Amino acid sequence: MSRRADGDRLTYAGAGVDISAGEEAVGRIRAHVRSTFRPGVVGDVGGFGGLFAPDWQAYRDPLLVSSTDGVGTKSVVARLAGRRSTIGIDCVAMSVDDIAAQGAEPLFFLDYVSVGELVPAEVEELVAGVAEGCRQAGCALLGGEMSEHPGVMAPGEFDLVGFAVGVVERARVLPQGVRPGDRVVGLASPGLRCNGYSLARAALLDRAGRRLDEPAWPGAAHSLADELLRPSVIYAPTLVRLAREVEVHAFAHVTGGGIPGNLARVLPAGCDAVVRRGTWEVPRVFAEVQRAGDVADDEMARVFNLGLGMLAVVAAGDARGAVDAAVAAGHEAWVVGEVVDGGGRVHLGP
Repeated sequence: MSRRADGDRLTYAGAGVDISAGEEAVGRIRAHVRSTFRPGVVGDVGGFGGLFAPDWQAYRDPLLVSSTDGVGTKSVVARLAGRRSTIGIDCVAMSVDDIAAQGAEPLFFLDYVSVGELVPAEVEELVAGVAEGCRQAGCALLGGEMSEHPGVMAPGEFDLVGFAVGVVERARVLPQGVRPGDRVVGLASPGLRCNGYSLARAALLDRAGRRLDEPAWPGAAHSLADELLRPSVIYAPTLVRLAREVEVHAFAHVTGGGIPGNLARVLPAGCDAVVRRGTWEVPRVFAEVQRAGDVADDEMARVFNLGLGMLAVVAAGDARGAVDAAVAAGHEAWVVGEVVDGGGRVHLGP
């Protein structure tokens, strides 16, 4: 049997996967991960799984709540702009705000980074953003995974997903108690968060031919890349605070489906919600997308959050208190509507 020369032997690196680069990336992210540790974390970076010991004695009847999500095609904008430092915040926001919308406090988060070619500095940039998101949310980055996919993804391409786990008392799981007369309070989202980017890119970059390095709109002091990569607000700590200070009946995280699609998810039978345009400030980016793509009003409302990233349904007497608490936590907030008799629909209008 003939033997191949050493130079002909196939290696993993030759097939496109660099184990050494992966080891370097792990070394680079250790400090970022450790910076998120909170009480309950057991062990250190590098185990086969993350360990967490909740303080069960602090709860009477606890439930774990979990959610998973990703950054979608916002990653395309980050790649085109060569900027990966904040998109990890978006990844954390999508999951921790989902579980916080059910009344839960986020405990820990895990991420999954897939790349076409593993460049340690780029992976560090991504995970540093995830760590920043976890610090903002008050949860630990308990673990994660990175994988190199040559032949599936091109060099420079990446995807970022993750999932969060939180805890809530069974008796305090939301939604509960939504009724006619409740008020809807909206918390501001200054940008697109992670939703509608395929439509936004098609309108602004493809149809209008805009460049990411040009002003976001005429007279803007920041670039289109700055606008489209504006990191998602993380609402979770504010939601925990709101639920303690006022009578909250529901939270609705406004993601895909917009205000009508997501607020409808928390309405019980016999209730509609009326949300009035003009009661909050809509960021200009939405008008720019609509104009560039000639997008219909109902399509805009179905795809984008229109400047409200989170909605709180509260008792009528607590509406002002909810706004004040949100403002004190650093968010712009407004009373934007109310719950009325109906059949589970959301009416978005004047």
